[in-house]
Amino acid sequence: MPQRFNELGQPIGAEIAGWAGCKAPSGISMEGRFCRLEALDAARHGSDLFTAYRQDSNGSLWTYMASGPFDTEAALSKWIAVQVEGSDPLFYAIIDRANGKAVGMASYMRMVPRSGVIEVGSIAYSPVLQRTPLATEAMFLMMAHIFEDLGYRRYEWKCDSLNAASRRAAERYGFTHEGIFRQALVYKGRNRDTAWYSVLDREWPMLKKAYLAWLEPENFNRNGQQKTKLADLIAASRREAMPER
Repeated sequence: MPQRFNELGQPIGAEIAGWAGCKAPSGISMEGRFCRLEALDAARHGSDLFTAYRQDSNGSLWTYMASGPFDTEAALSKWIAVQVEGSDPLFYAIIDRANGKAVGMASYMRMVPRSGVIEVGSIAYSPVLQRTPLATEAMFLMMAHIFEDLGYRRYEWKCDSLNAASRRAAERYGFTHEGIFRQALVYKGRNRDTAWYSVLDREWPMLKKAYLAWLEPENFNRNGQQKTKLADLIAASRREAMPER
């Protein structure tokens, strides 16, 4: 893209013709082959989520979360009730379509519709959701909704820089690491350096192709194990979209 300059000869960013901002997500349900995402509700999802989260026996799931762990169903339901009062963050329950049970949650947050920027966060996958096709499909559905239905330009992922699992997940899902914001937060009485990742709208078609290929029934054996890794499909799609010169 050629560099643009203003009348003073100063370099300026590319013009975005006709840009009028985006709408904030409304909490509509999203349906996939493995999972359904629906607006989080304490009465509807609290019991299922508590049961799923109890399988995290040592509470490690919550180490890098601002809240939790929750010792009782009432405590979790109370926390959910507070979170869903506003529109940012906007929480979703992740439902296993095989049994209709909520097995995790995630949210859209830090929304800036006027600039087309939004973050996915507060991702709390129970042990029964982790490392399953449902887990990946949920992230695919949330990303597709933001880029295709709402027209956002930038999708962010942020986590504690010490959270190795979250950082691996961001990279597996196709996010690009952008750096570390030092001493960005204090939570649970401790410092957090924040790792920043993003996906841009122009990268979405390439990622979508890889996700759809990964989610194909033919990519799983009779035991439900993947044949080709998502990371390998993303790498191949990137090479195709940006061949080496």
